[in-house]
Amino acid sequence: MMDDIHGGRPGSTLDDFLADEGILEEATEHAVKSVLAWQIGEAMQARNLSKAAMAREMQTSRTQLDRLLDPDNSSVTLHTLHRAAAVLGRRLRVDLV
Repeated sequence: MMDDIHGGRPGSTLDDFLADEGILEEATEHAVKSVLAWQIGEAMQARNLSKAAMAREMQTSRTQLDRLLDPDNSSVTLHTLHRAAAVLGRRLRVDLV
């Protein structure tokens, strides 16, 4: 049986595995930041906005924008995300589930 070979449990999920490893929260945070960075980058590309133009419209530095677009940098504020969304004609929505 495949589960026996890999030591998995039938019905176990990736979340269960990450929780067992003690890294669920870190992995979730990284995944959310990666998706946000990708979405902002895609929206910038769709509007043909360079990083310099985006930073100017957000009234921030290019360095701050680089942090926003870096999927490995989780030190971005909600305020910065809100400003980026507004410049891109989008809304920021945060849900607790």
